[in-house]
Amino acid sequence: MIDVDISLVNWSRAQFALTAMYHWVFVPLTLGLSFLCAFFESIYVRTGDEKWKSLTRFWMTLFGINFAIGVATGIILEFQFGTNWSNYSWMVGDIFGAPLAIEGIFAFFLEATFFAVMFFGWNRVSKGFHLFSTWMVAVGSNLSALWILVANGWMQDPVGMVFNPETVRFEMENFWAVLFSPTAVAKFTHTTSSAFVLASLFVLTISSWYLIKRKHQEMAKRSIVVASIFGLLASVYVGYTGDESAFTVSSSQPMKLAAIEGLYEGEESAGLVVAGMLNPAKNPGDDLDPFLFEMKIPGLLSILANREPGSFVPGIDDLVYGNEAQGVMGVDDKMKLGQTAVADLAAYKEARRDGDAGAAEAALVRFGENSEYLGYGYLRTPEEAVPPVAISFYAFHVMVALGSFFPILFLVYLFFLFRGKLEEQRWLLPVGLVSLLLGAIAQQSGWVVAEVGRQPWAIQGMMPVSVATTNVGVGNVQTTFFMFVGLFTLLFIAEVKIMLKQISIGPEGH
Repeated sequence: MIDVDISLVNWSRAQFALTAMYHWVFVPLTLGLSFLCAFFESIYVRTGDEKWKSLTRFWMTLFGINFAIGVATGIILEFQFGTNWSNYSWMVGDIFGAPLAIEGIFAFFLEATFFAVMFFGWNRVSKGFHLFSTWMVAVGSNLSALWILVANGWMQDPVGMVFNPETVRFEMENFWAVLFSPTAVAKFTHTTSSAFVLASLFVLTISSWYLIKRKHQEMAKRSIVVASIFGLLASVYVGYTGDESAFTVSSSQPMKLAAIEGLYEGEESAGLVVAGMLNPAKNPGDDLDPFLFEMKIPGLLSILANREPGSFVPGIDDLVYGNEAQGVMGVDDKMKLGQTAVADLAAYKEARRDGDAGAAEAALVRFGENSEYLGYGYLRTPEEAVPPVAISFYAFHVMVALGSFFPILFLVYLFFLFRGKLEEQRWLLPVGLVSLLLGAIAQQSGWVVAEVGRQPWAIQGMMPVSVATTNVGVGNVQTTFFMFVGLFTLLFIAEVKIMLKQISIGPEGH
């Protein structure tokens, strides 16, 4: 058993979470707003209406401001793999580095090249080529996101790889398995479609402010039409991809599914919790009721998880302590096999150093029998495999509740807009005004579910976070944590101030 400094692990987690959550303030807006700019410009090119051109340049300016700040936070995020997570980078660099390298190529050649034309090519290149450049920025931005999400999907479901006992590293065996794994596909489609919703809410918020102030009303209405239709279609797709995500999680990360549903004892025909309050005194293995109160849809969780009505969905207790009747192996049994794998790996390395080929071969064979449980060998207790249930549960249900509200909001806006009475709805416009904040909360909640729900794993089942950290002083991580708090806060304030200035100028200033 390796010696782990829990304080170092927690501060490293906190620093990475801080950076990732700040970064994710800007990224979804970039992904969605790039397509909205392309839609606006396409209408301009088709109609020749200069008002659509002015509108396009206005939203494009806001997109550019957001893009620049997002790049700055993203660079810091990637550096942290080397500074705070060097053991992780060493062991999985052959796999994790490939998608990141491809992402860099796409970002440089596709985004950077056409980004300059999109911003500085007005009246310098033809309308057609400028429109093509805008679309390429949108496609390039989302292709960049693809490779980042493929890398993250692999961490959630490590497929297409093999462990090399010689180098003690994970190596890619099948690139296409990594790229097209169900987890990676579900993560990309769900994340990008939710980003489209957020960008639509961004347009809705600013346009609602203009209508409240009775400024730039024609521009606001035109923007709302496109954004609401785009947001409505994206919201429907978010629901579909969310269902697919739940299905992949049920097979690759059943503990995460149990945590986000507060399910401790597995059930046949398990119900889906619509709303509820967890019992804060509840712990794995005890007899307390998991909920103080709950509302469920009977049988729906079994359908979502297994596509079979009446099927068994394992709970936290089943996954931790095992359920032989349902064929569920517990974490305690996996820990024993993992500890055996760790010991056999150490025996193999020692035999290799001593030049004992026979002993090395025998140890390698034994290691191969239990290598899939390698990560469990570093856990200290079975209960350590349970993620923070309350955080996962509430974040998931906040995300779902808000995600269900947004399509209704888009429909209501379109209803009053097409009736020509939107600006008269003084009760509705303030709701639209805060919709961006609600969208940001939904986005952050989604990432909390994805990342907190898979704890304690850096790589699901293969590497705990405690093994992935860099061996540096806790004080160094603490210092940089507070440095990043200050830096990111300044960047966020700067973006808000610049955006507010551009919004106050309005489309006529472009």
